Amino acid sequence: PDLARYARFTLDDPAPQARRLERLVAWRCRALALPYGDQGLLISRALYDELGGFRPLPLMEDVDLVRRLGRRRLAALPVDAVTSAERWRRDGWWRRSARNLGCLSLYFLGLPPSLIRRLYG
Repeated sequence: PDLARYARFTLDDPAPQARRLERLVAWRCRALALPYGDQGLLISRALYDELGGFRPLPLMEDVDLVRRLGRRRLAALPVDAVTSAERWRRDGWWRRSARNLGCLSLYFLGLPPSLIRRLYG
């Protein structure tokens, strides 16, 4: 089958909070099959077209695409996707993580992404 692949979420910060967040994201990917776009989703053009591509959402477009892919068509790559930790440093490690989790929860509860975007800031 045609698989989409994603890299390990890695932050460009040596803080212990960064390592904890990386472990939580790794768990989310394994347990929930829910990598985000900042993990470098690699999808063939054929599979992307089959899924209808990204929907025009103001937020959660990566989550929407990954959910349509489904667990069986996702595979992890043994490489890092290094992401800036600036938002976590600026907003606070727990506060930023809680905000992200809150937005994801609201999306799964069916709130429109346009409303979630206003809350996300």
